[in-house]
Amino acid sequence: MLEPSPEKPKAPHHAGHRERLRDRARGAGIHHLPDYELLELFLFRSQPQGDVKPIAKALLARFGSLAAVLAAPVEDLMTVRAEDARGRSKGVGAETALDLAALHEVARRVLKEEASQRTVISSWTALVAYVRLSLQHEAREQFRVLYLDNRNQLILDEIQNRGTVDHAPVYPREVVRRALELSAKSMIIVHNHPSGDPTPSRPDIDMTRQVIEAARALGISVHDHLIVGRDGVASFKQLGLM
Repeated sequence: MLEPSPEKPKAPHHAGHRERLRDRARGAGIHHLPDYELLELFLFRSQPQGDVKPIAKALLARFGSLAAVLAAPVEDLMTVRAEDARGRSKGVGAETALDLAALHEVARRVLKEEASQRTVISSWTALVAYVRLSLQHEAREQFRVLYLDNRNQLILDEIQNRGTVDHAPVYPREVVRRALELSAKSMIIVHNHPSGDPTPSRPDIDMTRQVIEAARALGISVHDHLIVGRDGVASFKQLGLM
């Protein structure tokens, strides 16, 4: 009597998903993929086996957007975990977190390169995109200065100070002293509001005037002060504050 052949184990629901996703990206175009699937494609590299869709969705749920995922600190990324279809918990490991941080840095450098290739004044849109990517998801305030040469091209983007969630100390004399060291002829002040609202505060306005006065005494111009928040970028010049 013939023994019945044992049933073959069912393939997991995600079997073949990676290749199907790649086929769709190649066919319809990668720009048509939703954020979680675009993130999946990238996670395939650092997590070569298993279903990464739960991790991709958990990352977006935790940080709120694709941009925020890429800008998140490595240590915060590594706290994210998700369960697969079998109820097994899987987290973002050190390698995956580093890969995501590297992708953000690549994007930042590409935008910086674009903003630096021409005069800052003629590539304003590229400059705003660069500072927004760099700062819109920072959890603490950063005060930065973009130092420019006599052709208004970028010499250096320098972080002068890091602060708390609502304050970063600014020393106008140090800002101007650094401009002299770099032989800069002008500058653009940049800082972020972790609250998300880029509206200038009274202390922001007072500090800007102090920097302008200190720079003017030495023949250095301040073109603008940009405040970056998740809700956008505020320009002091466009707001008539300088």
